[in-house]
Amino acid sequence: MSLSLSQIQRCAVLGAGTMGHGIAQIAAQSGFEVVLFDVTREAAEKGLARIRSNLETGVAKGKVTPGTRDATLARLRAVDTLAATEGSQWVVEAVPEDLGLKQKLLGEVAKLLGPKALLASNTSSLSLTQLAAGLPHPERVIGMHFFNPPHLMKLVELVRADQSSAETVALARALGEKLGKTCIEVRDSPGFASSRLGICLAMEAIRMVEAKVASPADIDAAMELGYNHPMGPLKLTDLVGLDVRLTIADYLRESLGSEVFRAPELLRQMVAEGKLGKKSGEGFYRYDAPSKSK
Repeated sequence: MSLSLSQIQRCAVLGAGTMGHGIAQIAAQSGFEVVLFDVTREAAEKGLARIRSNLETGVAKGKVTPGTRDATLARLRAVDTLAATEGSQWVVEAVPEDLGLKQKLLGEVAKLLGPKALLASNTSSLSLTQLAAGLPHPERVIGMHFFNPPHLMKLVELVRADQSSAETVALARALGEKLGKTCIEVRDSPGFASSRLGICLAMEAIRMVEAKVASPADIDAAMELGYNHPMGPLKLTDLVGLDVRLTIADYLRESLGSEVFRAPELLRQMVAEGKLGKKSGEGFYRYDAPSKSK
């Protein structure tokens, strides 16, 4: 791999859902031409519409200028074919947490882009080393774990696969900084740093609700006001999605063999009932209108 930051002009984001559309937005705002892919044109266009809504909100609040909004939208293109990613120097996959799906999509894109393109995964828990092992030129594969919502959250967790070259890590850091993010670097380990700590706290908070120790609002207030967390663990679980958190918890329990990550029965019951959090309209809290994002 021999690619510098100045040579990266075009980014392909795979997945236009909750995380993907936000990653595409900040890449376009930072000056990159962005191709936003999803499996259907409707899903890709929906992601583009959410970006437009985010930008309009920013303009209304005086945080985004009309000129920045227009320039950002002009750099974005919604597509439903992987062939449209050709010519990209940087790829970020943001599809559901399924190793096979991620490998398949990145593998297909890798054939189109050649050996120099940086391949990044937004996975929050899966093994980057396993992911890289199934891809050509695995030394250019790295985790770039963004946080929800990507256009507001300041952190990017850089996850080094065993195969990731020092050059790849340095380039990913430079990209993260160009996006205005603070980057931390972690070794590929189940849950990395953020998910491992976050899931541990969330599972215990849910066990407290299950045992009727306190209400969700009071548990969240304890962490927000007592420990200065910007959002309590149950509000955050609603934002991320109860189904997403359950999947990660099960993965961490199996990978690490720790009961700390055991999912409470209450969480499984809520997911089975379709109470997935903000996106379904109800989780530990109720919401006026469900979001239809993935």
